[in-house]
Amino acid sequence: MNSPVETVFHRWPAGLKLALLCVSGTGLFMVASLAGQLVALGLVAALYALPGARFARAGLAALRPVALFAALIAAWHVATGTLAEGAVIVLRLLSAVALANLVTMTTRLADMLAVLHWLTAPLRWIGLNTRPLELAISLVIRFIPVLSEKGAALAESYRARSPRRRAGWRIAAPLAGLALDDADHVAEALRARGGLSEGARK
Repeated sequence: MNSPVETVFHRWPAGLKLALLCVSGTGLFMVASLAGQLVALGLVAALYALPGARFARAGLAALRPVALFAALIAAWHVATGTLAEGAVIVLRLLSAVALANLVTMTTRLADMLAVLHWLTAPLRWIGLNTRPLELAISLVIRFIPVLSEKGAALAESYRARSPRRRAGWRIAAPLAGLALDDADHVAEALRARGGLSEGARK
């Protein structure tokens, strides 16, 4: 999902944002306490609130599908009697996905590709074509919020038809179909633009 408004994060270099994402993601996995994860989630929420309510609403909407996975994780830990551990995992999941979504909302795909191209320079020195790797990583980052948005739309559609039942796993098959359809369209677009050869351009 793209940002509905221009934010201060748009002016940050893509390399800096990706580096901070790696560092913060690693930090989240190093924090094992519930209090620490609550503080981290609060800081992430503050980052979303900084550009204003419109940006925060857009970011929150993109995170709705994550709530399904969070609920499943929480239910498992409740059933196994490890609620505190489950709470830490759920909070970590929400913070990590929210940070990744923040980066994708405020960074152009071309800028992320440029950073990945620079990072993979050593592989090109030994004769490897790094373009497939660069494009694969950037597409994964970009399509996470896209698929989340489509999952949310499917869930809302299901609730409209069956208000008494939660969508849950019932939307897994159509969501997988949408993901495969998107992959097919991306593949067609890449082939139309010359594929993944070194000389191909976006």
